[in-house]
Formats: sequence, structure tokens, C-alpha cells
Amino acid sequence: MSTKNIFVTMPTLAPLDEVKPMLESIWDSGIMTHNGPLVQRFEKEVGEYLNISNVVSCVNGTIALQMAIRALELKGEIITTPFTFIATANSILWENCTPVFADIDPETFNIDPTKIEDKITYHTVGIMPVHVFGNACDIDAIDAIAKKHNLKVIYDAAHAVGVKYHGKCIFEYGDISTTSFHATKMLNTAEGGACFTTNPELDAKLRRIRFFGFENHADIVEDGTNAKMTEVHAAIGLANIKYLTIALNDRKIKYMHYKEQLSQNPTLTFQKIIEDCNYSYFPVVFKDETDLLKVLKELNAQNIFPRRYFYPSINTFNRLFPYVNMPQSEDIASRILCLPLYYTLEMATIDKIVTIILNTLENK
Repeated sequence: MSTKNIFVTMPTLAPLDEVKPMLESIWDSGIMTHNGPLVQRFEKEVGEYLNISNVVSCVNGTIALQMAIRALELKGEIITTPFTFIATANSILWENCTPVFADIDPETFNIDPTKIEDKITYHTVGIMPVHVFGNACDIDAIDAIAKKHNLKVIYDAAHAVGVKYHGKCIFEYGDISTTSFHATKMLNTAEGGACFTTNPELDAKLRRIRFFGFENHADIVEDGTNAKMTEVHAAIGLANIKYLTIALNDRKIKYMHYKEQLSQNPTLTFQKIIEDCNYSYFPVVFKDETDLLKVLKELNAQNIFPRRYFYPSINTFNRLFPYVNMPQSEDIASRILCLPLYYTLEMATIDKIVTIILNTLENK
């Protein structure tokens, strides 16, 4: 038995020698934060890489969502998906709004646009869809619903760096899109996030919000917060962005290898990709939870630690909000497992994981 732990993901990191010169420049300048030169450079390089303007970096992806809600001055109900990380709903609650769940498409794992309109009430002010596992939502359908009902759209694109929709960067859609640069994401700054908007006025407002609401370091004109990215985090991001294309290509190769091999068992199903995806995770859906738990036990015995993203379906967190039945999300959440997938993961390890899964299901 291997003694090396294999986790669901590991950060894609540039060589430390490429980070050191930027850290030394921080020490030399004494500028650690407050929209420093490396933060500005990071925003510029991200924008150039993604072919998008108006990149507003911040301290993490959850704060990015809160900044978006605040910038759009939303007060009321925001429709979102129950199949996501709790941070999506947290951001809504922290901004004194009410999350309202609409069930998911069980094939794409994204919010089902056909379920959204039934959730719209007099109190609805916005929609917050999630591009789950980097799989683009049905943006056209969501946009049509939002326009029809005069609602704002904030896309939680935490997983979606590098994804395109109709040939354009995924972050160009919605009133505001947000992402995460957490260590587990395709582009990481250890911790970090960003807001994106094509509206220059919203861009300026987001920049004020992330710095206490100041305008020109003089007057307070917004109800802001302290959400600034530090120079140290920007330095990590600047080093890592050079490897983003390599990492994206590597992810897709490994994803397809997993899928080809695991497709030998007809009881296993996979996420349906409709438009585009960055293959940042490899989710597999089992026939039932019993099969999942048997496989998980066998993998753990070999020091392999996949994760049950997203389990349980967050509509079941009844200390935060009243329970509303979401049958598709609850079903998928009970049967889905994200397998290890990252840049330094060896193909031989993937083959070992596949063998354990197939043998466990065959011998049950």
C-alpha cells in the first residue's frame, strides 16, 4: 500500500525561484497592500490573458460575491442553485438578502433555467447561477429570464477561469461575474478572487467598495469593506499565470483519460458539457450512494482521498434557511464524487484509481 496521500486536488504552482524576485521587490518597496504595483500588474495580466477589461481583484471569491451584491444594491430574494459550495449562499445571507433555491439540471449540474421563473416573486431582485465545476451555464436562457423580469444577474464563476461562452470570456456575462483564485482553482494566488463587469461605472464602484468606500482616498461615498488583495498574493498569481495554459491543457487530457477508462462501467455517468468547460474537476456519478460509499472506502484504504462535492445539497442546511425540497440536487449530491485531478498527478495514479473503482463495482 502506498504511503503517499493522494488528495482531490493540489495547487498548480510556479517554481519558487520565479516568485522570489517579486517578493524581494515587495520587501524593497515596503508596499504590501493598498492596490500596489503587483496587484495592478496582476489585474492587467489577467485581463490580457482572458481578453477582458475591468478586473477588480479582491481577497477571496466569497467577498467578490458580496461586493457584487453590494455594488448592484440588491435587497431582497436572490435565486441561486442548491448544488454549490456554501459560500454562494453565505454571500447572499451576509449581504442581508434571502437565498431562494431553484433545482438543477441533473445532467449539467447547473441551475435549471426552466425552474427559475417559478421561484420569482415580488421580492426577487437577482439571480446568482454557478458554473459548476467550470461547466458553463445556459447563459442565454438565464439572460432572457432576467431581462423579462428586470432582474440583476451575478455569475458565481469561482471554478470557471479559462472558460468561454459563444467564443467570449465567461466573465463577460451577467451584470457582474466573480471568480476565486483559491489554491484549489486553475489560477491561484493562494487566496484571492475578483469581480468582472463590462460596465465602467460598476467597475469604479467595485473598486471603491473593496477599499472601505473611499473615492480618491478622500471622501467615503460607498458602504465599503476591506477586500484588497495583498502584494504577496498578487506575486503568487503573477508567477502562476504563466503556467495557466499548460495547466488547462493538462487538466483536459487527464479528464478525458479518466472518462474513457471509467466509461467501461455503464453504471457510471458524467457531467454533460453543453458549451465549454475548463475540466477543473472530475466528477463521477454512481448508480446509488451505496456504490459511492464502497468505492470511497476502498480508495481511502489506498490513501486516495476524493471529495463529495457538493454534499449535502445546501438546501438541507436548515440552521441557515428553511428546508425546501430540491429532488434533483439532493439526488446528485448523494451520488457524486470528485476524483483526484491536478497538474502533478501522474497518469499511473489515475490508472490505479480507475482500477480500484472498476474492481470495487465489479466485485460488489
